[in-house]
Amino acid sequence: MMEKLKSLRKQRGYTQEYMSKIISTDVSNYSRKESGDVRIYDDEWEKLAKALDVPVEEIKEEKPSSIVQNNDNLTFNDNSGNYNYYCSIPNHILDNLNDYIALLKKQNEALEEENKKLKPNKRN
Repeated sequence: MMEKLKSLRKQRGYTQEYMSKIISTDVSNYSRKESGDVRIYDDEWEKLAKALDVPVEEIKEEKPSSIVQNNDNLTFNDNSGNYNYYCSIPNHILDNLNDYIALLKKQNEALEEENKKLKPNKRN
């Protein structure tokens, strides 16, 4: 729910229909945007902020994506657009990826140390 946007809209006495016209969409789509079901794009945030006479930062809220992990897989639900995308990744693949990430971090640290040793002393 875009509470800041909804609250300020109501304080100003604006209807969802009025706001939908500001961003050139229909009322039902605006309602889904205000409820957080559909993403509000940056240009729309700017138009809405201008109509409400506030800075974008005062009303903009981002709905985070949700990640759910159970014993069998990982499900990623991206609510940022007009669709939901679900993807299942088996745990053994996640474990392998996490091991690989840890290995890369160790290699990166070793390379950073080696780089420090090879750099000429800047005091000369």
